[in-house]
Amino acid sequence: MIQFTPEVVESIVKMASYIGAGVAVIGGLGPGIGMGYAAGKATEGVRRQPEARGAIVTTMLLGQIISGSTGIYSLVIAIYLIFGGG
Repeated sequence: MIQFTPEVVESIVKMASYIGAGVAVIGGLGPGIGMGYAAGKATEGVRRQPEARGAIVTTMLLGQIISGSTGIYSLVIAIYLIFGGG
């Protein structure tokens, strides 16, 4: 039987914080894949229709900024869990 002394509880909380930080970092995978896919499709669009380059690039950059913010949020949460949450 495990006795839940303050040291054991602190270790469990720290372990859970590290696991949570790892899961939060996985949240950066989706935006990274999506941003790469969007850049590839924008490149295809510019190749097909060079005169629409300005509109295509502007729309792509706006979408990448919005989708990239979720990756930044997951990184901030991971840093908080590792250094300040436990």
